[in-house]
Amino acid sequence: MIKKCLYPVAGYGTRFLPATKSIPKEMLPVVDKPLIHYAVEEALDAGMKHNAFVTGRGKHSIADHFDISYEVETEISGTGKEAKLSEIRTLLDNCTFTYTPQKEMKGLGHAVLAGKNMIGEQAFGVILADDLCITEPGEDSVMKQMVALYNQFRCSIIAIEEVPKENISSYGVIDGEMISDNIFRVKDMVEKPPADEAPSNLAVIGRYILTPDIFDLLRNTKPGAGGEIQLTDAIKEQAKNGCVMAYKFKGRRFDCGSVDGFVEATNYCYENIFKKK
Repeated sequence: MIKKCLYPVAGYGTRFLPATKSIPKEMLPVVDKPLIHYAVEEALDAGMKHNAFVTGRGKHSIADHFDISYEVETEISGTGKEAKLSEIRTLLDNCTFTYTPQKEMKGLGHAVLAGKNMIGEQAFGVILADDLCITEPGEDSVMKQMVALYNQFRCSIIAIEEVPKENISSYGVIDGEMISDNIFRVKDMVEKPPADEAPSNLAVIGRYILTPDIFDLLRNTKPGAGGEIQLTDAIKEQAKNGCVMAYKFKGRRFDCGSVDGFVEATNYCYENIFKKK
């Protein structure tokens, strides 16, 4: 059983300035919950109770969110507003939270490697909180779907979706052999290729299950696209040496790293989740 989930949360969120000058982008609220809250709920649904954050300067509000606020709880105790804390209390009662800094901003691969001491020698999940994934009521979360695949294949699993050609250069892209309608064995991966050089329209999104050998591969990965240590490059080496599966998940993903995607997610969650509470 996969017990731990890693969250790279050290980025600056510059596309949301000036809001993110003092507020981490992961703490931006989609209606009544910050993005990172949705991410931890998804991990818990998949059985991952131990949450490991690779963080940076000015991110203390993430730790504050996953802690008791005695002042607020005292103020609303015995009132109807107390019920508004039920969801965060569920996380606090069932999860643990650890934090380590990413001392240098060298890319997603470097951030994952920085979390090694919190993860140890076991398979683990990775969630990028600015990719908000929503499934229909009664359906498994995206990460829970991926855990089921890991239990079947016992190798790294990456989430993918079809992306329009004009947007493909913003993503890692797979070249894979179809195993079933929604599952591909990865043969190669390219980080942010030009549209006319992309091997497919299947883009990697911010959900991963990684086996622990990824850390040794990351340690030996040279800077790639953008001069950063790319997680995509290390996973590509995994695929060459063993097995990596890519999964077209069931659900809807919102790119909350962009303003348009964030607004779209807010409107969707308000109409389909918040109003039905």
